[in-house]
Amino acid sequence: MNTSPEAQAGGPSEPADVLIVGAGPSGAVAARYLAEHGFRVVCLEQGDWVNPTEFPGDKPEWELLSLRRWHHDPNVRRRPADYPCEVSDSDIHPVMFSGVGGSSLVYGGHWMRLLPSDFRTASLDGVGDDWPFTYEDLAPYYDRVDAQVGAAGVEGDPAYPPGWAPPLPPHPIGKIGKRAAGGMNKLGWHWWPAVNAIASQRHGNLAQCARIGSCETGCPQGAKASFDLTHWPVALRRGARLITGARVREIRTNRQGLADGAVYLDRDGVEHFQPAEVVIVAANGVGTPRLLLLSASGRFPNGLANTSGLVGKRLMLHPNAEVTGVYDEDMDSWLGPAGQSVYSLEFYETDTTRGFVRGAKWQVMPTGGPLRALSLHGGAAFDERWGAPVHELMRSTLGRALQWGINSEDLPEESNTVTLDENLTDSDGIPSPKINYTVSENTRRLLRFNLDRAHEAHQAAGAVRTVETPLWSDQPGHLLGTARMGHDPANSVVDQYGRAHDVPNLFVVDGSVFPTGGAVNPTATICAVALRSVEHLVRQSREQEVPR
Repeated sequence: MNTSPEAQAGGPSEPADVLIVGAGPSGAVAARYLAEHGFRVVCLEQGDWVNPTEFPGDKPEWELLSLRRWHHDPNVRRRPADYPCEVSDSDIHPVMFSGVGGSSLVYGGHWMRLLPSDFRTASLDGVGDDWPFTYEDLAPYYDRVDAQVGAAGVEGDPAYPPGWAPPLPPHPIGKIGKRAAGGMNKLGWHWWPAVNAIASQRHGNLAQCARIGSCETGCPQGAKASFDLTHWPVALRRGARLITGARVREIRTNRQGLADGAVYLDRDGVEHFQPAEVVIVAANGVGTPRLLLLSASGRFPNGLANTSGLVGKRLMLHPNAEVTGVYDEDMDSWLGPAGQSVYSLEFYETDTTRGFVRGAKWQVMPTGGPLRALSLHGGAAFDERWGAPVHELMRSTLGRALQWGINSEDLPEESNTVTLDENLTDSDGIPSPKINYTVSENTRRLLRFNLDRAHEAHQAAGAVRTVETPLWSDQPGHLLGTARMGHDPANSVVDQYGRAHDVPNLFVVDGSVFPTGGAVNPTATICAVALRSVEHLVRQSREQEVPR
């Protein structure tokens, strides 16, 4: 595929019915649906296509490559399409990937739905906000995106609402899953074979998983449901235009206050304007508020669609922790998918006797290759992890460990923000986002409780030692809440369909719109919400106000 802006059919200035900013999961869902329904769609993506042969996972040096060129943190990776983030005042560094398919290229493919309680935290627990719709409203859209990505799993989880059935059979839970499940059974705690957006058999453009186990640095097999494989080929066949290497600087508005297109810079720094009747922003929970703030004007002095003052506020990042257990037998714990083997929702719902509200989702993951194995001994004395002792450390650890990861809910707080930095810019001189994020006391208590339980789970499963990471400073890449949806324009940025209260032909369809975050991996919900939004846009298109 030709990725030059000038090479796109019709040229970059041909008007679009709908302009989408961002080619990640939500942008891909929107583009596919709109193109299938006859709309002229143009998508601007600052990254490029990535050929699966570029991914490091099938190369001997893959762990070394993941430390730099394929690192999940853009401040470390520094690819041409990346923009830096100012994170000196943040407990967690947001991670993301620019490219066709967005961060789905390097996500783990954990494919989980929010639970019904997640949509009603204010009503049930007196915290956060209720969503403007329910789980039952979103369930049909979950079903449709499950089918599109080929979610693989097992129906019947008692922690889920009845009636949900993944379209593909599950992956084997492997030795690590069996060992972890045995410990949970002893304790009487919930676990279930995991659901992954990774094909357990051929599905559309997806190959069958080869269990390489390097999902989080890209899938060389082409089995993981990254949206460059599942959605963009369909959208392009149906006539959507995708312009890569296009860094959007501003969404422009006309005298009536309607969005009429976007200004972007190509790889050579040449400025272009793409006109459109409707603009959809799908740039993630950091990129979207950045762009809306960059699009300030005389009419919108505090940023586009920001009359509420909430653009960039209420950032939620799902603080992650983990406990790794080392066992006395080989468990092939370098095998994929990674991906999750089993998950647990035992401590997901609020129990105020624990000293905090809301909860966490756990997942068993493999522990990777030799560098990861050695990292578990980082606290040992130097002479115990250098030279000959390394071989014994490797023998006792590589393939013999499993990780209980802990994905926590953090509640929306206006003090956690994305703003524009006064000094840091991207390579085109556009102001970079500044992240201010503090892990709350409630979340810290939540994490401590779950870490202690994870140690117990390993001990019940027979671990000979455990090693904990109390907080990942650069994980997990769940970027939520910075342009929240709601019915009231005074305390929300967009309505329940992602339409900006202030700009009736501007939509946001990514994780920015989440009122609360839940504690599960959010991509399935992001996609279901995006599909619901664009379906409504199509249904109401005859009444849609557009610039003239």
